[in-house]
Amino acid sequence: MNKTILGLLLGGFLGILDGLSAWFWPEAHSMMLRIVIGSTIKGIVAGVLIGFFARKVNNVALGTVFGLAVGALLAFGVGLMEGGHYFEIMLPGSILGLVVGLATQKFPARA
Repeated sequence: MNKTILGLLLGGFLGILDGLSAWFWPEAHSMMLRIVIGSTIKGIVAGVLIGFFARKVNNVALGTVFGLAVGALLAFGVGLMEGGHYFEIMLPGSILGLVVGLATQKFPARA
């Protein structure tokens, strides 16, 4: 499995978990389906970008920082569209980017 596919799959899975984390905020309960779908798409986009970067750059620190930046930037965009709740949106989005960035640099090993 190449790094882009790994990023896509991991980003999608973590995007689902990111969306489900909105359950902890009662005001978001009525929008859960929209939040989970949006977070999944955001995770897939972040995963593909981070995986593509990992194919070009073989540096764990740089890949992890890039993943964090992509996750935070995409989450900030969602926060702008929602008009607030930046902490609740950006924290899981940044963690998603950080984990995907680290995973795509570490696994799978380059041939």
